Amino acid sequence: MESHDSITSPPGGSSDPADWIRQALQRHEVALVRYALGITGDLETARDVVQDTFLKLCSQDPASLEGRVAPWLFTVCRRRALDVLRKDHRMTPLSDVVLETQPDTNPPPDQVSDTREQTHHALRLLSLLPLNQREVVRLKFQNQLSYEEIAAITSLSVSNVGFLLHTALKTLRSRMAELESGTPNAATRP
Repeated sequence: MESHDSITSPPGGSSDPADWIRQALQRHEVALVRYALGITGDLETARDVVQDTFLKLCSQDPASLEGRVAPWLFTVCRRRALDVLRKDHRMTPLSDVVLETQPDTNPPPDQVSDTREQTHHALRLLSLLPLNQREVVRLKFQNQLSYEEIAAITSLSVSNVGFLLHTALKTLRSRMAELESGTPNAATRP
């Protein structure tokens, strides 16, 4: 498994730091936009947040972030997205825009329909979870970050991250089972 931080920093400052920034941008931009979108609920705002994040990366010494570029980027992105939310005094639920940012793998149309329906239900159920549970689920499963990286980004303990993930997944499984069995209001109750 490839590390999130296999971006090579310029050794001894001999390489162009712009190459390091470009590598970070290529490797993390899409995931950061998706993450910021989950927090802000608006694609343009998410893009602005990610742009601010990479602007801050430009002022960093590559050697100081050796081996921890991804956690640093996600932490800065999270803080900036939350700042924007506080400034705008708004919070919108996760929307179908997230589906549009997912890569298309071109499965057969019937599978696309089934998968889209299940994804819609899962995203709807995810949006009903408490914010801290939604955030750790997104970091873990959309961005494949480790518990330690999530803890560093969210300022939670590793055990708290594990507890939040466990609780969120248990709730999601239960509600998905209720949906599949036809239990009324399973997708709308908090």
